[in-house]
Amino acid sequence: MPATEALASVLTGRRAPLGAVVGFAGPDGRALATGGVTRPGGDLVTEQTSFDLASVTKVVTSCALHRLAVLGELALTDPLERYLPGTACASETSLADLLWHRAGLWEWQPLYLASPGPRAALASLPLRYPPHQERHYSDLGFMLLGQVVSAVAGMRLRAAVKTLVAKPLRLRSLSFGPIDGDVAAGGRGDQVEQEMVRSGEPYPVLFEADGFGWRDQPTQGVANDGNAFHGFGGVSGHAGLFAAADDLLTLALSLATPGADQLWGTGIRDQVFADGPDAGQAMGWRSQPWTFQGRPMRLLWHPGFTGCAVGFVPDHEFAMVMLTNRLFADEPTDTASLWASVSDKIEPGRPAGEEANDGC
Repeated sequence: MPATEALASVLTGRRAPLGAVVGFAGPDGRALATGGVTRPGGDLVTEQTSFDLASVTKVVTSCALHRLAVLGELALTDPLERYLPGTACASETSLADLLWHRAGLWEWQPLYLASPGPRAALASLPLRYPPHQERHYSDLGFMLLGQVVSAVAGMRLRAAVKTLVAKPLRLRSLSFGPIDGDVAAGGRGDQVEQEMVRSGEPYPVLFEADGFGWRDQPTQGVANDGNAFHGFGGVSGHAGLFAAADDLLTLALSLATPGADQLWGTGIRDQVFADGPDAGQAMGWRSQPWTFQGRPMRLLWHPGFTGCAVGFVPDHEFAMVMLTNRLFADEPTDTASLWASVSDKIEPGRPAGEEANDGC
């Protein structure tokens, strides 16, 4: 039972998350396995538990742009300044450059500490790297892309994600916070970012935190990410979304299935899924070789800092998901390592119905 085995690998050891959901979906059905609790002393994790997706929000932003391209509202090669003038990006920077993380932006800054405000700081912060030369993973780039989605769709980002992605796929749990009900806590508060600001690691910090009101309680139903929560009211292109595992599987499986051309468009789909100038980076998605039973495949996926990840195999109708609250471990395992344990256990060649019949 691959989902159960994968869940066990995630929840084993002193560095394990308190709770998790893992699962897969394919042409023969889907299976989920759950374990642990939503927070210290909290309720049991269920298949309906929503998790703070953190940077998995980025691939939903990518999907919103993808849908706008299919609808003819934009081209992914369009210049950013056509839709969002006045940023610090180079004039020739395209939407694709931002999706590939090649715009030269800072990886991260606590924009909520900026005296002119986070939106003004985002627009004016000088580039850190020469643009268009190499990949530097950037939260800031997806903050800008979220603003592009809003501008082109003609509605706030919350409504745009619902209209472009959640509603067509009937994803009931996918939404920005705040949410209540069956939801796992994302983290212990602002402890991680507070230490990043104090130490200047892993990035030098350009703003002072004198007197800032850091959160010191678990973040449950609101974004754990500081820029999303403090800076953008919980709604941003880089973080802030919540979802349950089944909805994420539905989204990923729709991308993996060639017949979903009405949603994702054959030519645009191929454009989005292809690696760009840097190996391992498609438009908004990471990519990696993945072998199953000796067959080479290509897995598109993305992690989130809170311990969530989603992935799929284009044209093979296979998707998988992992949702955890890893930040509550005493020494948290990084999301990529947790994801590797899941992808090593889940077998796309095994009919999902076999596991479903076992009640897992």
